[in-house]
Amino acid sequence: MVVIGGDAAGMSAAAQARRLSSADELDIVAFERGAFTSYSACGIPYWVAGDVGDREQLIARDPDEHRRRGIDVRTHTEITRIDTDGRRVLARARDGREEWHGYDDLVIATGAVPLRPPLPGIDAEGVHGVQNLTDGAALIDALDRLGAPAPAPGDGDSCPVGDARAPGDTRTADDARTAGRRGGGPLRAVVVGAGYIGIEMAEAMIRRGFTVTVVDQAAEPMTTLDPDMGALVREAMNGMGIETVMGDPVTEIETGDDGAVRAVRTENGRHPADLVVLGLGTRPQTELAEAAGLPLGPSGGLLTDRAMRVRGHRHVWAGGDCVEVEHRLTGDTRHIPLGTHANKHGQVIGANIAGDYATFPGVVGTAVSKVCDLEIARTGLLEREATAAGLQFVTVTVEATSRAGYYPGAEPMRVKLLAERITGRLLGAQIVGREVAAKRVDTVAVALTAGMTAADLTMLDLGYAPPFSPVWDPVQVAARKAAAAVRAEG
Repeated sequence: MVVIGGDAAGMSAAAQARRLSSADELDIVAFERGAFTSYSACGIPYWVAGDVGDREQLIARDPDEHRRRGIDVRTHTEITRIDTDGRRVLARARDGREEWHGYDDLVIATGAVPLRPPLPGIDAEGVHGVQNLTDGAALIDALDRLGAPAPAPGDGDSCPVGDARAPGDTRTADDARTAGRRGGGPLRAVVVGAGYIGIEMAEAMIRRGFTVTVVDQAAEPMTTLDPDMGALVREAMNGMGIETVMGDPVTEIETGDDGAVRAVRTENGRHPADLVVLGLGTRPQTELAEAAGLPLGPSGGLLTDRAMRVRGHRHVWAGGDCVEVEHRLTGDTRHIPLGTHANKHGQVIGANIAGDYATFPGVVGTAVSKVCDLEIARTGLLEREATAAGLQFVTVTVEATSRAGYYPGAEPMRVKLLAERITGRLLGAQIVGREVAAKRVDTVAVALTAGMTAADLTMLDLGYAPPFSPVWDPVQVAARKAAAAVRAEG
């Protein structure tokens, strides 16, 4: 068994196959072009923000631990060619030597690569991505060079706009923000992109003492939400002291005579910057697979069957951020890069290669994130996605609270539900709020997977006590309204 890629999907597949087969039955070799295996890229913004103390906390299993478990991990080794006819791959070591390796089963887990538009200055000093641990370390080093203070540990829900000092730091907040700034004045960070990574990095930067501007060509942040829900995120970010510049594409990263970043230019403005963070999303890294003639979907991701076997290739498997997955509500395939999916793909692949049986049934598109204390969640279809799928639907939006209104600490949240006309089948949900707002989306995700209607959701026996929920949970308040809208439409 040969694995290309040493992170979630690849090493989960290797570990599962190892658990289910002996070393006499199956040799497992995993190639990773970087230095790290089995790490959480999703945790990088929280490492930068100071919630995670060091890089090692983000590594679930390092190469040596995998080796002790019977997996031959070869780091700093890149696969440059796949020969499916000969069932072999060409590996290039760090010293440039190349060698062919045969396989009985090949697992492609090459992940995704960040979108990096070919703009002037995009590769300048001070422009950072956050795709892997090396990127995260480079960004933290840059913050240290600029003199950005570390935030207080364990304070992950606050954005100290007025006081960015670390414990024991006797400087004033203005002093902390001015430290390291070329020519004086506050440290400035521009985040390009207002999706999940963009908003998480905006929080990290403001907690590190920067004034922060987020720019995006979309009309509202979080295009994974409907625009009316994205507007709530924008308004909340502005209230946190994060400037949002929406509907304004970036045209250039301006640099100084020393080649370092000075500003981000858009079609309509110029935004000074000591640091630029790119959060423009990702695309499947499938150039190697494409060159081998393997099938790709509309998003450029590999296409597999439910066993995670690449379509039309009996001995080739793929999982993680390099594949497209089936959406259970529409039946089409989509690129939805999440660690949850990648680990499940790996479990399925490893089981099947070891002679067991497993399938991956698809997704409903659930995702959560936060910026400071604002929680953001979605599952199922957005309005534009439901329309594109040819579905007719009703939408409802309700305001509710996280706890009983009379109980201390109750926080408002907004819940939006989509339900199919006539049938009332649930199609999607979006939630924006504070204090345990986001994880309420899991209730709707289960309902979507089960094919439930809005009326069914209304009558679910959910837990209730004033410290945890109103008598009617916010998602059930929305479900009641959606069920009524369906009846009215009928």
